[in-house]
Amino acid sequence: MPQPRSGNAGVPSTADPTRLDAALTTLELTVRRRLDGLLQGNHLGLVPGPGSEPGEARAYYPGDDVRRMDWSVTARTTEPHIRQTVADRELETWIVADLSASLDFGSTGCEKRDLAVAAAAAVGHLTQGGGNRIGAVVSTGSGLERIPARGGRPYLQYLLRTLASTPRSEAGDRGSLVTALEQLRRPPRRRGLAVVISDFIGPIDWERSLRALTGRHDLLAVEVLDPRDLELPEVGLVTLVDPETGRTREIQTTATLRRDFAAAADAHRRNVATALRRAGSAQLTLRTDRDWVADVVRFVLTRKRGWTGAAAAAAGAGSHAGEAW
Repeated sequence: MPQPRSGNAGVPSTADPTRLDAALTTLELTVRRRLDGLLQGNHLGLVPGPGSEPGEARAYYPGDDVRRMDWSVTARTTEPHIRQTVADRELETWIVADLSASLDFGSTGCEKRDLAVAAAAAVGHLTQGGGNRIGAVVSTGSGLERIPARGGRPYLQYLLRTLASTPRSEAGDRGSLVTALEQLRRPPRRRGLAVVISDFIGPIDWERSLRALTGRHDLLAVEVLDPRDLELPEVGLVTLVDPETGRTREIQTTATLRRDFAAAADAHRRNVATALRRAGSAQLTLRTDRDWVADVVRFVLTRKRGWTGAAAAAAGAGSHAGEAW
């Protein structure tokens, strides 16, 4: 497995147990320094839908969820309107972390597993406070671990430590994202936010289970990727290992092979995005070679503008404020 070559201060490595506490402290400081005072204040920033309590109606603009269309106001005004909703005072967030063997890889600043822990830290930070609770279902090749939903900063630190210290899966020991998703359905849990963190490599057999969660939860899928998931470097003869199956193959990275690999990877990513969209899930993509905090900020601000109507106002005024994120 290639070792990280370029530093990424925002995603410290959690691979060394003796330095795990220091790595998590560094991660917490990074998240708090770059997200505090910027995104908090309500649940609209992270939750794909703004809540479940009825609120005021506003004019529809392209990109709104048509399932929130307010037909009575639309009929009275002869213009399309949607019904805004207000976030619940207490939010219960469940993280489904897919820590299969394919996440134990990274070719740039960090491993994908480190990025998954960082994503969980951001979710926990943005949803904590006010009686909110967070729990997790961790899927590995050897089974599942359930972490109950509780509140408070010390408990969030415990949850992150548990995620980071989860034993790595053996090559060829494939985990089951479907089984992990079903853990949120049976028994039924209170309405809240479900965040699925995975690289979504492999068969797209999880769409039905994910779609079934939309009845009780808002959904957010966090896709963690490495550049080598998308393209092969020109390195000549190389031995590739599929961590999900344990199979190995020696290949020559010719221009044709690299082109076919990139096309297949792009097609799979588009299929994943389509499946997530059909399931009613928002999608946030984080990469090991990019500033992941900036990607989180950009995603959250986009969601806030969309649900509050600021995006439509900005579009009408010709403003591009916030695009720097």
